[in-house]
Amino acid sequence: MSTQQTSSLQYLSGFGNEHATEAVAGALPQGRNSPQRAPFDLYPELISGSAFTAPRHENRRTWMYRRQPSVVAGRYHAYAHALWTTGGDRSAAIAPEPLRWNPIGFEPGVHQDFIDGMRTIAANGDAEAQAGMGSLMYLATESMGRRAFVNADGEMLIVPQQGRLRITSEMGVLEVKPGEIALLPRGVVFKVDLPDGPSRGYVCENYGAHFRLPELGPIGSNGLANARDFLAPVAAFDEPGTPHELIKKFGGRFWRAPTRSSPFNVVAWHGNLTPVKYDTVNFMVIGSISFDHPDPSIFTVLTSPSDTPGTANCDFVIFPPRWLVMEDTFRPPWYHRNLMSEFMGLVHGEYDAKPGGFKPGGASLHNCMVPHGPDEEAFTKASNAPLAPQKLDNTLAFMFESRYRFIPTAYAMQQAPLDQDYADCWAGLKDQFAKPAN
Repeated sequence: MSTQQTSSLQYLSGFGNEHATEAVAGALPQGRNSPQRAPFDLYPELISGSAFTAPRHENRRTWMYRRQPSVVAGRYHAYAHALWTTGGDRSAAIAPEPLRWNPIGFEPGVHQDFIDGMRTIAANGDAEAQAGMGSLMYLATESMGRRAFVNADGEMLIVPQQGRLRITSEMGVLEVKPGEIALLPRGVVFKVDLPDGPSRGYVCENYGAHFRLPELGPIGSNGLANARDFLAPVAAFDEPGTPHELIKKFGGRFWRAPTRSSPFNVVAWHGNLTPVKYDTVNFMVIGSISFDHPDPSIFTVLTSPSDTPGTANCDFVIFPPRWLVMEDTFRPPWYHRNLMSEFMGLVHGEYDAKPGGFKPGGASLHNCMVPHGPDEEAFTKASNAPLAPQKLDNTLAFMFESRYRFIPTAYAMQQAPLDQDYADCWAGLKDQFAKPAN
């Protein structure tokens, strides 16, 4: 098992790997998961992220050896969260039009942590049916401190856009900066602190099947995201006497309970259900070296499959720095309408299809069969540019793509900075058909 030292934090390497780690030598039982008495009188506790009878290659679970089991908590009481909603509101009348939001700014005098600063922009599906996803944004100005959170409705894919996140989980600590992503499994307790102060970013709350690496098919054995570049934390635990408030998302509602000690008391663990982080600079981009260019699915980092083969519950796709070398080819994305619905964000830099209007921290939504593509400026420039090798650099855009239609929330349509003039970016595209002379 390989380890890596990063910013004084230790990590284990590999996505979906079986890891074993102990903060105190000898804390992991040998040969038995739940002996009559575990080493150092720790409590064995199993967290299962899949059904017990799931196929071996899909089964996700971790054995934890902790100072106190997670059943030791106070009674839960309702907790209000107005802006984090679950699933799509099918009664909402949403026109079949492209939507775009300018970056959401921090409000003066408003102090919120990662959980209270979360707001749903658009969602689909149903957490109870374990299908669909939510596209969210967070604006956090303070660390969670002695608050912790657990999401029973779905796993959370976090894409920081501004400021690092220090994510403490039951399995250990991850430090995640813009350009990196973090994937937190359903049911794992965590908290988020802010080493750099105010932080903003995007979240996919995945109600469906676990995210996994896509199949490579004809690409072969190498390409896209490599399993070894996903890093999991090593075991670490709090000292006793650190009570926390535990917030739980359960069935689309929020609950709170006191704990007499820290929930981050796991001294050792082994398994393959664990938070991980990934640096997008390690993504091996595949593209054309002749003419035309492949579908954007070639940029898939992670996929959550549905019951229809090849049609994802959710794909996480990135558009990182890359070379464009195709001959006689319009190089930005072409104009298109898709069965799949696309929620898009920009971490930094400029997106080549919208060089002026799409800003870092903003978002766009192009639902099923809604036409979209390059704005007038991008089309004119790309149609007339010399076709020499070109490097797209200093850019990172991404997409949450889903088979289900996204339904924007009331917050997104009424309070968030919706760009009312978005459609104008295509208004100058004239009919330029050059009819041949008789």
